[in-house]
Amino acid sequence: MSEHHHHDVSGKNLFITIVLNVIITLSQIVGGIFSGSLALLSDAMHNFSDVLALVIAYVANRLAAQPNNESKTFGYKRAEILAALFNASVLIGIAIFLIIEAFHKFYHPEVVNSIWVIGLGTLSIVLNAASVLLIKDDAHGNMNMKAAYLHLLTDVMTSVAVVGGGLLMYYFGIFWVDPLISMLIALYLIWASFGLVKESSAILMQFTPEGIDVEEVVKSIEEEKEIKDVHHIHIWKLNDHQINLEAHLDFNEDISLSESNRVIDKLEKKLHDTFDVEHTTFQCEYGREDSKNVIA
Repeated sequence: MSEHHHHDVSGKNLFITIVLNVIITLSQIVGGIFSGSLALLSDAMHNFSDVLALVIAYVANRLAAQPNNESKTFGYKRAEILAALFNASVLIGIAIFLIIEAFHKFYHPEVVNSIWVIGLGTLSIVLNAASVLLIKDDAHGNMNMKAAYLHLLTDVMTSVAVVGGGLLMYYFGIFWVDPLISMLIALYLIWASFGLVKESSAILMQFTPEGIDVEEVVKSIEEEKEIKDVHHIHIWKLNDHQINLEAHLDFNEDISLSESNRVIDKLEKKLHDTFDVEHTTFQCEYGREDSKNVIA
């Protein structure tokens, strides 16, 4: 039993979101240079990473939809996982750079033109909020789009912090708040991105999916009276929603092929309903002298 689902990302919404983020990035780079604000330049770099993330997300989604062929039997199913890992890793790299720059500015504080910071920070909030709404539906059940969505959502929050810092600088002349906000943005980016790096890496390394207990899966299979034991079991995710399972089934009797098919049909339904396993591959055995370790 195998069901394949693919979420079709809205090309029009994604294109509009990319255009909005290009506008934000260019305006904040110009504003950051003229105002001398590291926080504004930090937000601009984050927005630039959004543009890259959205372009990569769109390309990866289209690649993942390509059919399988003889040279690529799994197709491009993991293109989106690679994109999610890349985008999250880029965010962490940018965050580390911002922390280093913020430390330098703490020791060498500069006067910042806070009007630029407040104005462009507000523009970023409005346009990023619109972007979030445009791709919100695409982020459900798709790790790749979730990574892009996370870029945009964190930008709304960081822009709010930038505007808050601009107000403090304008009314109270507290200019050290600029590198402080930049550092807080960077720390938040690391925290927000780490989960995606961990999740996408686990899929690429073919780790057992989170929430699945191998012992429970074995117990469920061995409940069938025809099965003596199950061994050499592997459970992994092909992408962010398809769980695959393969194992050797040791039968109690030397049953016919048609009878083994009946048992397999029953197992596939049970595993799908209980553990969301969408694709299974079983090697049926009787009296075979091989290793009986559950994990080979």
